[in-house]
Amino acid sequence: MEVSLRPETASRLRELATQSGRPPSDLVEDAMAGYLQEVAQTREMLDNRYDDLKNGSVVPVDGDDAFAKLRQKSKERRAGS
Repeated sequence: MEVSLRPETASRLRELATQSGRPPSDLVEDAMAGYLQEVAQTREMLDNRYDDLKNGSVVPVDGDDAFAKLRQKSKERRAGS
């Protein structure tokens, strides 16, 4: 597989490879493996959250109400300072 990088990204990759003594391809492989693992974990977490909502084990919070409460708490903290 071939990956195209912007010149500035390629330059930073070469610099890191020089500093670490590892080939750029190893650094790219490690970075992609870590990224893909994080994506899989995020997907699993989102699937679990969706299942929790679907089966009723958690109740959704109205976004406008949540932001209003946060704003009120922030206002109260500033007033108390």
